[in-house]
Amino acid sequence: MSKTPSRRSTASRPSTSNPLPTTIWFPAPDEPNAAPIPGAVLPAWAIDKVRTEFVGRPDHGPAPLFKIAIRDTALGMDARIPCTSFSSTTDAEDATGKPPILLAELHPDALPAPADDLPASPSEMPGALEDGWPGFFHRAHRLLPVNGFLLLATRQRREAGRLTDPLGALIASARTAGFRYLQHIVVVYGHPVGDRLVPAPPPDASRGVAHCDLIAFSAITHA
Repeated sequence: MSKTPSRRSTASRPSTSNPLPTTIWFPAPDEPNAAPIPGAVLPAWAIDKVRTEFVGRPDHGPAPLFKIAIRDTALGMDARIPCTSFSSTTDAEDATGKPPILLAELHPDALPAPADDLPASPSEMPGALEDGWPGFFHRAHRLLPVNGFLLLATRQRREAGRLTDPLGALIASARTAGFRYLQHIVVVYGHPVGDRLVPAPPPDASRGVAHCDLIAFSAITHA
């Protein structure tokens, strides 16, 4: 199993390095809530792990994090997007007031029907997601400071009897908007017991899905 990302393996990586291998995160053995709350994608314990271990802060304090949750793309979606700020008591976010980590939870129901690529044109997008997913990633880039991180949390869903995976198209859209792909983290809904996994998926997960995917990007800036 790969080690948890650290400052050496993420924030300080040179721009020419290769992405890190896939990492698997399990909840602590005594964690009572392995799955996320209803409507969410990432469990609370995984958000804590992002803030305390992913960036690898020298003082070991939790990093500030801003989370948005896109659960649908119907008209009026902007008014329904939950936004949560996780602040730090040890320091400021940064000189610009921007949080170093932006976490975007993309509920599977908010993603388009499976196709070769995610739609790139507003006219092709369902509901009211302005400018499509490329537009979303461009706006996310502007929200982050230099050396900031964008984390996407989503999971597979079942369509016509088969599981679909949106990661490839999401990564392509993020790269087009100026993000560098860093790592794929599998966040398990369940606990390992001996040599087997006891799943604890949320009630809104598709049958057979016992994990979510957390994709880490860094914001590319140009002088």
